[in-house]
Amino acid sequence: MIVAEAPPVDVTGLQRRTLGLLVGTQIVGGLGVASGVSVGALLAASLAGPWAAGLAGSCSVVGAALIAIPATRLMRAGGRRPGLVFAYCLGALGALLVVAAVRASSVPLLFLGTLLFGGASAANLQSRYSAVDLAAPDRRARHLSIVVWATTVGAVAGPNLAPLTDRLLARWGVPEYGGPYLFSVLAFALAAVVLFVVLRPDPLLTARSLAGDAPAPAARVWRQAARTIRDSAGARTGVTAVAVGHVVMVGVMSMTPVHLGAYVHDHADLLRIVGLVISIHITGMYALSPLVGWLADRAGRRPVILGGAAVLGLACVLSGTAGERTWQLSLGMGLLGLGWSATMVSGSTLLSESVPLEERAGVQGLSDVIMGVAGASAGALSGVVVDLFGYPVLTVLAGVTVVPLVARVLR
Repeated sequence: MIVAEAPPVDVTGLQRRTLGLLVGTQIVGGLGVASGVSVGALLAASLAGPWAAGLAGSCSVVGAALIAIPATRLMRAGGRRPGLVFAYCLGALGALLVVAAVRASSVPLLFLGTLLFGGASAANLQSRYSAVDLAAPDRRARHLSIVVWATTVGAVAGPNLAPLTDRLLARWGVPEYGGPYLFSVLAFALAAVVLFVVLRPDPLLTARSLAGDAPAPAARVWRQAARTIRDSAGARTGVTAVAVGHVVMVGVMSMTPVHLGAYVHDHADLLRIVGLVISIHITGMYALSPLVGWLADRAGRRPVILGGAAVLGLACVLSGTAGERTWQLSLGMGLLGLGWSATMVSGSTLLSESVPLEERAGVQGLSDVIMGVAGASAGALSGVVVDLFGYPVLTVLAGVTVVPLVARVLR
């Protein structure tokens, strides 16, 4: 009996199609994440005070880290598609719970909602690795950065849509700050449906098939991932870059809306100014990521990580000394985003190419868990630091955090 051979896979065409799909879903997902994040700190502070603003932000980051664990298991077993869909669905559920928490004035329900809301952030972050699965070695950073860049459109528009959705949905009885989260529900649901229907064939499963590799048994995913990172200097540097960049960014960004609220007292003006400042910050995070990816492919991953660390330090200086100068704070927040982009794109690429393909999904998932826990810790402590010592002290502590990263890269 003659067995017909499977047709050859057009890797270039499949990669192009996958990138196009990821760009579209990142735009939609970015809209949802940024819409909620832009008012999350203000909502928590209005319910329970400044300490809750940092803790609510931490819940979202912790949620992203925790949800990355089952999402990674799903990816190892069935590819990128089920893991991404699962994470977006939990994000939509979390946004609904936040709206319920606002209506009930329930702080515990708010924390639970923001915890699950982090699922959408986990999906957005994991999407960047989907761009690397079938990419040529000399284009990995650029393809990863294109997916990161795609978040720009949604992430910049999201905070500026917050006042509009807040005002329009208030006419339908939605409580203050609830409108942006209802919009997030719709965005996450749309992203999940599109990925479920269109992301076929799966890029990770295709890459494994071409390489003839199989994933490790689920029971030892995390143990093996930890060993793989431990045994690879490149992987250790990549994880450190991603985690430190996230610590600095989350720590400073999570309390910036509260800092603005200390001297902007009109509700409408506060939402408008916060939306503008956060948009500038998110533009720095995503808009220049293709340039960052190009530099990482041309100059190398480590030099770009060092450049990102320097930019993060400068951002902390500008933000901490801004006082009531919103333009200076905006500049600092833009540079904070750019520094995060450099460490994220270069660190993620270095991590991915430093480990075997069959271990890649587990290592990437563990890296995002480490990043999430580190960022969540920074977010939780940021509220306490600002409450006790003020915003400038927070930026000093955040700036000092980049020192271990520089030491790691130069070792």
